[in-house]
Amino acid sequence: MMDTKQFQSNLKGKTVLVDFSASWCGPCKAMEPVIREMANRYEGKATIMEIDIDTQRTLATDYMVQSIPTLIIFQDGREVKRLVGLQSEAVLEKNLNEALENR
Repeated sequence: MMDTKQFQSNLKGKTVLVDFSASWCGPCKAMEPVIREMANRYEGKATIMEIDIDTQRTLATDYMVQSIPTLIIFQDGREVKRLVGLQSEAVLEKNLNEALENR
C-alpha cells in the first residue's frame, strides 16, 4: 500500500501519468495494453503509474476519482490534466506530450 505522502513524493520533479483503475473494470482492462505501451515509449521522459482503486482507496478519494478509468497527468506534483473514461493512445500521447513540452 502506498500512502498519500509516498505517492506525492513519487510525483515531485517529473511528469507522471497516473492511471486510476480496477481489475473488475472493462474499460480499464481495455486501457492496459495502451498504458503498458506508453510506459515503454516514454521511459526516461515520463513516469507511468497504475493505481488500483480497490487497494488504494485513500488515494482515489484524495484525488476525487469518481469513475474509472481516470487518468491524471501531474507536472512536478501538480495536476495538469484529467481524462475520464476510455481514452485512445493518440489522446493520451497528445496530452502527455503537451505536459512534457510545458515543463
